Amino acid sequence: MKALLYTPSLPRFFAARVLGKRFPRRLLPLRLAEVPLPQREGFVRVRVRLSGVCGSDLALLYGKSPPSISPFFSFPAVLGHEVLGEVEGSLVAVNPLLTCADRGLPPCPACQRGEEGLCQNVAEGSLAPGMLGYNRDLPGGWGEWILARPERLYPIPVHVPEERAVLAEPLAVVVRGLKKLKPWPKEVLILGMGTLGLLALQALRALGFSGKVYAVAKYPHQAAKAKAFGADALFSNAREALLERARRYRYLLFEGHRGGYEAVVEASGSGAGFRQALALAQEGGRVLLLGAPGLEWADLSPFWFKEVGLVGSYTYSPEEFAQAVGLLPELSDLEALIGGIFPLTDWQKALSAKGKALFRPNVS
Repeated sequence: MKALLYTPSLPRFFAARVLGKRFPRRLLPLRLAEVPLPQREGFVRVRVRLSGVCGSDLALLYGKSPPSISPFFSFPAVLGHEVLGEVEGSLVAVNPLLTCADRGLPPCPACQRGEEGLCQNVAEGSLAPGMLGYNRDLPGGWGEWILARPERLYPIPVHVPEERAVLAEPLAVVVRGLKKLKPWPKEVLILGMGTLGLLALQALRALGFSGKVYAVAKYPHQAAKAKAFGADALFSNAREALLERARRYRYLLFEGHRGGYEAVVEASGSGAGFRQALALAQEGGRVLLLGAPGLEWADLSPFWFKEVGLVGSYTYSPEEFAQAVGLLPELSDLEALIGGIFPLTDWQKALSAKGKALFRPNVS
């Protein structure tokens, strides 16, 4: 089958890390190749309808992934963990986790609790390390077919468009993260109006949050979407949001603040966003990391000087994935997040698309 194969290259890794998005896309360690689809007992073939480009995929390609998580991936691999598939004519969202049950192992303590996203055996058992999309034994969604156990397939509710259904996986990450903010605060500030931030804006309301939601949107098109998705107030940058709520104090060359927001959701995945979130949280407030900053410097004083609490969301439990799929009919106009649908041959264009890029590997 045709697929986009990622093969690590240390020289390209370091060059991309230094140059970032200035690194030529044609030199990224990604190529269109013929890849065999393996056979595996207990797994079914799933035809890929759509597969998303995630921020973590871009972080990997541009050398921004933290080295400490590298033992839990395996390469070369076909990327793509946000997958909408088709089995016997029916659309399914694919849970890409490969945990104890998938690996032929007895359940670890986390899996026994139903917390498969915290599985302790992601680098053990009969499969190579990593989830679908970061696993050398099983191809991800940037190819024409994948393999998955039937328990990992969630039927899509009727009348949900494909461009919305493919967002089930990132929505599950958001759902898990937002639940960690309970008991609900009176207000939430969301940093970053990319896919995760805009999903969080809508999901908050769908999960029953009735307080104020503020959004920091860097670009005009993101601000327009945030307003359409129901943000109560918009800020063009983090400093504007901070000065709206905090008091400034100065000593010599240094500036400090008191006040801020009860809860801050960092959805940009950048080091700058992480530092801004810590500054924006009020005394005793909470910060939720939905994005995935890697090796970054940060002033850690807010954790003790302001007693800010920090939580994160990386994956999900089976119940949270099912909850996200169940929310799809309630969330309006998520298709507006899509920045383009591309065949595998146009992967360079997909990686530079504004908005959420999708691959359609099976182009008829």
